[in-house]
Amino acid sequence: MAQNSSSRVAKHRLDYQPPSFLISKVALRFELDKTATKVTSVMQLERQISGAALKLDGQDLTLLSVAINGVELTTSQYQQDEASLTLVSVPDRFELTVVTQIAPVDNTALEGLYMAGDTYSTQCEAEGFRRISYFLDRPDVLAEYEVTIQADAKQYPYLLSNGNKVSEHIDAKGMRISKWHDPYPKPSYLFAVVAGDFDVLTDTFTTRSGREVSLQLFVDKGYTSKGEFAVASLKRAMLWDEQRFNLEYDLDIYMVVAVDFFNMGAMENKGLNIFNSKYVLADASTATDRDYFNIESIIGHEYFHNWTGNRVTCRDWFQLSLKEGLTVFRDQEFSADMASATLCRIDAVKMIRTAQFAEDASPMAHPIRPDSVIEMNNFYTVTVYDKGAEVIRMLQTLLGKERFNAGLALYLKRFDGQAATCDDFLSAMQQASGRDLTQFSLWYSQSGTPELTVSESYNTQSGQLSLTVQQHTPSTADQSEKQPLLIPINIELLLANDVKQTHLLQLTEPTQQFVFDGITSQPVVVWLAHFSAPVKLIQQAEDTTLLHIAAQASDGVARWDAMQQFWSRKVQQVINGADAVLVLPELLFTTMQQWLSQSGPDLALTAELLTLPDFDTLAEQYSVIPVDAILTALQQFKQHLATRLQADFNACYQSITQTRYQYNEASVGQRSLKAICLSYLAVNTAAHAELLKTHYHQADNMTDKMSALVASQQHCPELFNALVSDFANSWQHDALVMDKVFSLVGSEPSERVFTGIEKMLTHPVFSWKNPNRVRALFSAFCLRNPQQFHRIDGKGYQLIKQTVAKLDLINPQIAARLITPLLSWRRFDNERQQLMRSALQSLASEQTLSNDVFEKVNRSLN
Repeated sequence: MAQNSSSRVAKHRLDYQPPSFLISKVALRFELDKTATKVTSVMQLERQISGAALKLDGQDLTLLSVAINGVELTTSQYQQDEASLTLVSVPDRFELTVVTQIAPVDNTALEGLYMAGDTYSTQCEAEGFRRISYFLDRPDVLAEYEVTIQADAKQYPYLLSNGNKVSEHIDAKGMRISKWHDPYPKPSYLFAVVAGDFDVLTDTFTTRSGREVSLQLFVDKGYTSKGEFAVASLKRAMLWDEQRFNLEYDLDIYMVVAVDFFNMGAMENKGLNIFNSKYVLADASTATDRDYFNIESIIGHEYFHNWTGNRVTCRDWFQLSLKEGLTVFRDQEFSADMASATLCRIDAVKMIRTAQFAEDASPMAHPIRPDSVIEMNNFYTVTVYDKGAEVIRMLQTLLGKERFNAGLALYLKRFDGQAATCDDFLSAMQQASGRDLTQFSLWYSQSGTPELTVSESYNTQSGQLSLTVQQHTPSTADQSEKQPLLIPINIELLLANDVKQTHLLQLTEPTQQFVFDGITSQPVVVWLAHFSAPVKLIQQAEDTTLLHIAAQASDGVARWDAMQQFWSRKVQQVINGADAVLVLPELLFTTMQQWLSQSGPDLALTAELLTLPDFDTLAEQYSVIPVDAILTALQQFKQHLATRLQADFNACYQSITQTRYQYNEASVGQRSLKAICLSYLAVNTAAHAELLKTHYHQADNMTDKMSALVASQQHCPELFNALVSDFANSWQHDALVMDKVFSLVGSEPSERVFTGIEKMLTHPVFSWKNPNRVRALFSAFCLRNPQQFHRIDGKGYQLIKQTVAKLDLINPQIAARLITPLLSWRRFDNERQQLMRSALQSLASEQTLSNDVFEKVNRSLN
């Protein structure tokens, strides 16, 4: 997958130029063959810029012929290189026919048309269509597609593409020929073709206007029962989008295809969503509660793209957050309505505070609308997606739901069938709401994590409360100068006699004071309730204040956050040597005992309140990450809690009785709380080894089995080895469940992880060509195993370096994502810095490095 160094040219947002030509219609014909698929593309083109040559994008294509208005061109009439096909002299309006040949079976990058097992599948976002045919492969060229697919009828009973099926027949040679038409103009990145033999789940959905939509879910043979939850989730998403945003589906059919080889979670191709099977297939015995949640969320996400991404798409890839940030926000709102709103929000906050804050502090820092890039695949970041969603959420907070919904409706009406920009979206929001969003728009162009320093002053005599807020955004790798942002800050005042007030502060200045009169008692201020902005909060709060918030705040997210702050401060005190002896306030224990004995209606929130922050969360508190000190402090605190509250954890664990597995909010909460109790009880292995074994063997669902496996892995390695061996033997023929085994092996916190990984590489289910297998094993190692990834001897860094070098020749996208933890090498101690930098320098010296990996490594080292 080597790329010539001449292609390593950065693209810049401000260099955008409209296309020289547009394509109004395209007729594609696929004659499918594993090693020699013939693709015939007939395009209707119209010039937009006088005198311009027609330059079509293309990669890894064999060109068979080119014709204008039916007249075939000679080789002297066009220019061809490794990335394009150029026709210098063409009419203003004409029909262009291009015939190419590709080898799907050799396409391990899984971009364009490739083989997924015995199935043909496509992935064209961001720039995969150019691997199918020469084309204007950019999102601002929208065309109406007509697609004909030809394949062996017996081997491929299903031939699918976008839109509605026009016809299908089997010819005299036994070839199935299927024709599809999508009436909605779309960019090439939304194109899709699938050919295979599946089991099909069918259902219908009646829209609010009375149209009946056919729903079809295509899965591997024998897996129909595992697709039922996905279909039900789709129907819930369709109904929710009608009720919440008045958005109705627009085609007669909606298809979802599950494939095992896929670089992403799923793809929103118009009318034909292609999904990673991980986010479709589920039943109680093979999928955890987290799997069910992710399936519903991602099913919703791709469906919601039908309007925010498909009907209105992005003008260029620098505007990616226009569709992704907005749609992540929409799927978060959907998930919050389907499950626990508090837990959904906590999940989102965790992602921001770990991966996104880390990205802001890394060489890859960028705004949600980036300014430059070498490889477009590197735009698919937590900043663009998740911080992008937070920016949309702030808009809703500032405008209110009613005006926000009006702004979204205006945006979709104004730009339906067009390619838009982030500025277009903000303009519609501003017009519909009457609110000047000039300062708010800085969130789109300014990178980094703002820091808010807050202080409080209360005058007992006057009853006046003064709150002072300072904002500061540190310099990032891509920007040194920062401007003040418009930041919405939700607060809650906890007053005497259980009186509570909520307020929205709108911070616009570097320093700003907010004054409240008529406050009759000294309040406890809950800052940044519901995490109303993606910022770091700096405040001086006593232990008793944080514990009071954790017990009394109305907002569950604020309660959880108070505990996160409490533990972060305690870890910091231990690391700084402020406490020679580990001392925790008695109020902590009485509060936790109360939660365990009276866990309340939201048991999953109780479980979160009882959970210590993870390594990544704590690491973001430090400019230089003290790896060993954080891990040691976490171990000490957990041991202390487990010993002091052993009886309470055991009583809570024993009090939770569950019936047959159901996926609903109450049952999920029960399993979550039981799992956290088990995790603490496992610390005292000698007393609770039998409990762990019983929990594992009596579990009637994957969630409970995984709880026992994870608890034993952290605290009882000998038992873990026995249990995980039994688990792997039981599920050795189920690839998706084996991914859980690979993840458990990769996150083994002892040095045995290296021999474990080596052994897993020889497992029959493992394949270097399958992103799910690779991610399960190696992402678990570098993202969830800080003990071994950050070994002081550098063995963990070398393992990832070698893995990335191998993967880059197979699938550059996956390789580039795996390299991310090494990029922040400057944030570690000198010894680890040198080891990480050495690994990156070794990668940089590879002569065949892809643009995907090259860009990240180069930015990190320079």
